[in-house]
Amino acid sequence: MLKIENISKTFFPGTINERVALNGLSLNLNEGDFVTVIGSNGAGKSTLLNAVAGKLIVDEGLIEIDGTKVNKLREHKRARYVGRVFQDPLAGTAPNLTIEENLSLALLRGKRRGLGRGLNAKRREDFKEQLATLELGLEDRLTAKVGLLSGGQRQALSLLMAGFTQPKIMLLDEHTAALDPSRAELVTQLTERIVAEGGLTTLMVTHNMEQAIRLGNRLIMMHEGKIVYEADEATKSKLTVRDLLQEFVNIKGATLSDKAFLG
Repeated sequence: MLKIENISKTFFPGTINERVALNGLSLNLNEGDFVTVIGSNGAGKSTLLNAVAGKLIVDEGLIEIDGTKVNKLREHKRARYVGRVFQDPLAGTAPNLTIEENLSLALLRGKRRGLGRGLNAKRREDFKEQLATLELGLEDRLTAKVGLLSGGQRQALSLLMAGFTQPKIMLLDEHTAALDPSRAELVTQLTERIVAEGGLTTLMVTHNMEQAIRLGNRLIMMHEGKIVYEADEATKSKLTVRDLLQEFVNIKGATLSDKAFLG
């Protein structure tokens, strides 16, 4: 479903600020895989997601989504393949539009857009049914501006929107990091349900190692633009946070109290 082969990305090449963000990285996700990604700050985690989403174009290597080579496609062209939820609750929605207008735009992602075509009585009923599954009362607030919602409500809405059109690949970029613990747990539970019910192939970046172990069927650790550790489903089911810390120690020569890893 997602094939990443030997991709590299260097920022500010040939200058004093040159930084290698991705260094010959390869990764394959089969349909339905849910891969969590951990690593210290600057390891290349968000750069990897940006490369898949088309927010940046890699210098070399191959990216295929569902058999289609997307290397040269810009972000708006990849929208038909990719759903994404960002760390910032403000980033995934349009605050000045209503809930139903945001949902309409999500439904038309990768297609010619027009709110007139997106909103009708049947579609509103469908939206209400989908929103009711979030159990946040948003089904009764279709005409409310999204900017009036809490961070947790906006992230829940962003998750619903990202999975609306059954994307080929779902990208979750530390999407619970900016939330308080109770809202983060709510969004984590919604993530598990939405990904499972939709059978969505998912790549999730997180600094929360407990979350990285809990969610998904595979785990990878990145360091200096490379994948330096991988755990398949069987290995992952036995992992502890201390195990991951020890792996990080082995790779970076840090100590178990190293806070840089936790972000």
